[in-house]
Amino acid sequence: MTDFEQYIQRYLNIIPSQNWLQEMELAGNATSEIYRHLTEEQANFAYAEGKWSLKILLQHLIDAEKIFAYRALRFSRNDDTELAGWDEEQYGANNNVSFIPLNDLIEEFEAVRKTSLLFFKNLSPEILARKGIANANEISVETIGHLITGHHLHHLSVIRERYLKEK
Repeated sequence: MTDFEQYIQRYLNIIPSQNWLQEMELAGNATSEIYRHLTEEQANFAYAEGKWSLKILLQHLIDAEKIFAYRALRFSRNDDTELAGWDEEQYGANNNVSFIPLNDLIEEFEAVRKTSLLFFKNLSPEILARKGIANANEISVETIGHLITGHHLHHLSVIRERYLKEK
């Protein structure tokens, strides 16, 4: 298994059922519920020095989903252009979430998630199987959908365990 396959697999392994679209929806709902109960002060909390605040983490989920969904859109349309990678740390360090009201960030997250759900739900098995190259690695449209779900579940677990101290 390549390093890329191992990277992807760690996210795919945490999806609790075969219905990844349902899991994507449930994770989105759970995240919205958590963030809707935070104050601005709580949303600016980071559990350790050098770690992202909850607002930056939500912006990361938005950014990642937009990038992954863009890749899936391109590949679903048989676009064989190789797509570049992205540096999540650079994105995390260069956002402006401190100026964005938490409610606006939640609204953007929910809009992005709804768009992803509608997009993936309406793809045929043939289109889901299409592949492309992103960050020098081949990946299918469906695997990108799984990746969005697993990546989100990973961060939802981090939010619960490290920020909210849930077990």
